[in-house]
Amino acid sequence: MNNVKFTTAQNVGFVLLRLLVGWHFLYEGVIKLYNPGWTAKGYLLSAEFLKPVFTWMASEDMIGIIDSINISGLIAVGLGLMIGVFVKGAAWGGIALLAFYYLAHPPFGGIPQGPSEGSYWIVNKNLIEIAALFVIYQFPATEAFGAKRFFDKKIKVVTPE
Repeated sequence: MNNVKFTTAQNVGFVLLRLLVGWHFLYEGVIKLYNPGWTAKGYLLSAEFLKPVFTWMASEDMIGIIDSINISGLIAVGLGLMIGVFVKGAAWGGIALLAFYYLAHPPFGGIPQGPSEGSYWIVNKNLIEIAALFVIYQFPATEAFGAKRFFDKKIKVVTPE
């Protein structure tokens, strides 16, 4: 058990970060799950950086697996972060997914960025969310709020003296 005590404001801020990142992952996964026409194929084929890797991932043999991993990974990461169970695993899973998204369309000079919400150079929302997940991984993510906290409480057995 961690002996570090955080202020109420620190706990609220940290829990808010975990919930918001979790919501983002869960929403992205659910929206893809309920869209029967969704596939990552176009996104992968438009990648210029590490093109052979992403072209292979978009191949007919792989795309079904990649789409399933993407959807289930997004949902699992989102649920883990929001509910507060397996948070460290969810953080690493989220980092892995975001690393692929980042590398498919990195905001480096001279490489087309593909679909984006603005102009970026090196730092984009994927990299920022990777950093947020790294912070979530480093701290006791469920101490202040999370289902794991309730499972970790030890049941005191009272014995007659």
